[in-house]
Amino acid sequence: MKTLKGPGLFLSQFIGQDAPFNTLDNLAQWAADLGFKALQIPCNHPHIFDVEKAANSQSYCDDIRERLAAYGLTISELSTHLEGQLIAVHPAYDEAFNDFAPEAVRHDPRARQQWATGVLMQAAQASARLGLTAHATFSGALAWPYFYPWPPRKAALIDTAFSELAVRWKPILDVFDHHGVDVCYELHPSEDLHDGISFERFLAAVDHHPRCNILFDPSHMLLQQMDYLAFIDIYHSRIKAFHVKDAEFTPSGRSGVYGGYQTWIERAGRFRSPGDGQIDFKAIFSKLAQYGYDGWAVLEWECCLKDAATGAREGAQFIAQNIIPVADRAFDDFAATGESDTAIRSMLGITGVNSHD
Repeated sequence: MKTLKGPGLFLSQFIGQDAPFNTLDNLAQWAADLGFKALQIPCNHPHIFDVEKAANSQSYCDDIRERLAAYGLTISELSTHLEGQLIAVHPAYDEAFNDFAPEAVRHDPRARQQWATGVLMQAAQASARLGLTAHATFSGALAWPYFYPWPPRKAALIDTAFSELAVRWKPILDVFDHHGVDVCYELHPSEDLHDGISFERFLAAVDHHPRCNILFDPSHMLLQQMDYLAFIDIYHSRIKAFHVKDAEFTPSGRSGVYGGYQTWIERAGRFRSPGDGQIDFKAIFSKLAQYGYDGWAVLEWECCLKDAATGAREGAQFIAQNIIPVADRAFDDFAATGESDTAIRSMLGITGVNSHD
């Protein structure tokens, strides 16, 4: 068993124009003061972290690491959630996702995909330069508009969507493999990879690629009414990153898992700050300890009720309190007895006349 690391903080929900959220150093000082030990850094804010520079300059990466170390911080993972989304965009979402890309490639799906692919490959090299072993992202989606079968869908539709998704991701996975970094897909509704079955389908399509792995976020599983603890039992060997985000699901006679196009605060399923929702994090941390997960526990703050600064402060404490320092010996080792062959055979009653010898 291994002790997981934490607490870490995903910066995406906090980066802004005002201090302390406007520069990497300000963010680092703020996060360190709250008790965080690592930052998960998105790649879409060059003034915070320039992934292109990081891919091409070891000195830039060394400088980033030294600056963070001055605050007692490290990097848990880089994130390309927005860029990963652009690897596969169904035409229904073209307009909605255009702003995720530079203006020069907007309204040109092929150019946008090529740009996103380039950023992912830069992130692979940057991760290696930074000494990271995992990377957080989304899969994108071609099949999502057909997730509910009406009109009845053809099996070939989904097969083709996942085959194409695999074609787009396989070269990226190979680059990450070259750099020794795992790609961790956050399984998320609106992505083609949103649950265990869809991940398995994709994993088969990329020939069980060793770098095809999972970012485990139980909030998305609770809102889909999945068994998130059994998920760990099934997929623990592929879980290489972990978001600590809480959620609650309270169905009514008027609304269920699909939300009824309501705002987050009105939905039956909604995200909450850690400890305020329904997720059993004690059981999750126990499962991860049992299976030897040694990556980071990273707070992703998304709550429809609580203030972000409060959520961050409480989240750091929540993660720290739930980390299990794993034992290096069994609790009953003190009572261990000898294991000689003679003693063992005697304990089993297979000596003398009872033995086949």
